[in-house]
Amino acid sequence: MNLKLNPTKFDLLIENKRITQTELDTATAEARKGPSDLESILLDKYKVPKGEIGKSLALFHKCPYIAYSDRTAVDVELLKNLNIDYLKKKNWMPLKRDRIAIEILTDDPGDLDRVTDIKRTFPGLTIRFAISLRRDIAQFLSAATGQQGQGPGPGQKDAGSTRKLDESVSDILGELVNEAQEESTEDAGNGLDVNDNAIVRLTNQVIADAYRQGASDIHVEPYGAKRETIIRFRVDGDCFEYMKIPANYRRAIISRLKIMACLDISERRKPQDGKIKFKLSDDKEIELRVATIPTAGLNEDVVMRLLAASEPLPLDQMGFSDRNLTEIKEIAAKPYGIILCVGPTGSGKTTTLHSVLGFINTPDIKIWTAEDPVEITQYGLRQVQVQPKIGFTFAAAMRAFLRADPDVIMVGEMRDKETAEIGIEASLTGHLVMSTLHTNSAVETVTRLLDMGCDSFSFADAMLGVLAQRLTRRVCKNCMEQYVGTPEEYEEIRQGYGPVQWDLLGIPQDETFLLARGKGCETCNRTGFKGRVALHELLLGSDRIKRLIQTKARTEEMLKAAIEDGMTTLMQDGVQKALLGHTTFKEVKAVAIK
Repeated sequence: MNLKLNPTKFDLLIENKRITQTELDTATAEARKGPSDLESILLDKYKVPKGEIGKSLALFHKCPYIAYSDRTAVDVELLKNLNIDYLKKKNWMPLKRDRIAIEILTDDPGDLDRVTDIKRTFPGLTIRFAISLRRDIAQFLSAATGQQGQGPGPGQKDAGSTRKLDESVSDILGELVNEAQEESTEDAGNGLDVNDNAIVRLTNQVIADAYRQGASDIHVEPYGAKRETIIRFRVDGDCFEYMKIPANYRRAIISRLKIMACLDISERRKPQDGKIKFKLSDDKEIELRVATIPTAGLNEDVVMRLLAASEPLPLDQMGFSDRNLTEIKEIAAKPYGIILCVGPTGSGKTTTLHSVLGFINTPDIKIWTAEDPVEITQYGLRQVQVQPKIGFTFAAAMRAFLRADPDVIMVGEMRDKETAEIGIEASLTGHLVMSTLHTNSAVETVTRLLDMGCDSFSFADAMLGVLAQRLTRRVCKNCMEQYVGTPEEYEEIRQGYGPVQWDLLGIPQDETFLLARGKGCETCNRTGFKGRVALHELLLGSDRIKRLIQTKARTEEMLKAAIEDGMTTLMQDGVQKALLGHTTFKEVKAVAIK
């Protein structure tokens, strides 16, 4: 019987056949004799993946494993009174602190001397351990203190001057920290040349990293002369702290961004808007929409929206339910009428409309679009960038289109009564019109347009469909697991869906009631979510709905009629996608209304 009475740190590696027991024994003996530690030997000599070693250590010590990532923020305040060389030598460091405990990274939570040392360093605090490899701890410390990275490949040391957008942010920060320490005055950064090499490289690298991580927005947030400036990214709808830069350099980096956006760097008292065209490579260019906002303490925030020009997704890949996909294709093929896509900012309205346009984009159809800005380009579309500053508004663009022999007109947004009325009029005179609106639901859109002053009879005649949309986080495909939902979850979902409609689905509360969740992995940065999934609510212009619009019926009445006609609400569509394992009900609740 080969039962192992004393488990070891690397049993999981042997169990998964990443390494044999003989190889492990040889590596252990080599580590005892030589200068290299066991982890390094397993990584370098036996080519065991870092993540596998981390999982094995986490299983043995019953602690979560945290690998090094640029996206993992280190609370630099916790390191201020600690000797960094000592931490690297002892292989531990404080990572973050919350109301409950302080999280400590270490490669061995079972080392009693080290645990005693940690408790002495943070007296009276609850300690929560997490496993990290020695190399990762060294990288975390280097990134947090701005020192030179711990493991550059051959030839990388001198490559900083030649590499453009693949540098380590830690290395660039290291240069800034060293320079900052040499400054004698507290706010010497105010007089820095904004074209200073390190500032220019750091700014470029932040934008490149944001694009590579799939960020939709970059937030630069100065906190005055005594605290670091924070840079945050928004990825999949959630913000996270990307990095901190020395306070001395807050104005230099803000000024550099303003120069890139062609803004007035001397004007700090009022907001400014601009755009940056940023070249990632010879064949890849992105555009950033830049907004500067004066904040407390004579500071200035910069928020940048990444507008990566891309091809439209096919309509079949947009995540529509079977009913919604069939109906969307049907109304998009109509020769005239109006189709609206509604939802909050950043909910994917323009992306959806471009997919619909891609579905009908054939040589026999003339399509004009007015957008601000043109984010998605399509061959065959004649796309126009509106310029409100010179009077070339959406309404002006639509008037011009009507003189340019259109079949289909897409206008970026119906912001006012004038644009809405021109759109309705165009749809009644033989054109298919598509546009977006900022409303909460499909039915509410009708009320909004009527409140704007649009004629109820004209809109009722013109309306083909109103599509409300939301984006919610998708369960990470790499670490997704299914589980049987609890009775409490079953009832919560039933109430959210609507008890009457739910009971018609005939879904039993037993072991077949499966839900999905992400366990958390390196791919999703241990969040359990990666990417987003769209929720839809499609209100069709049926005869019944048209009559209700003409009589200016109440929203509740129209909603009831739409559901009876077969419409699924945002919440119901979200529940169906949660049951399919695409997302969770908690995420659906966060973005959808009942």
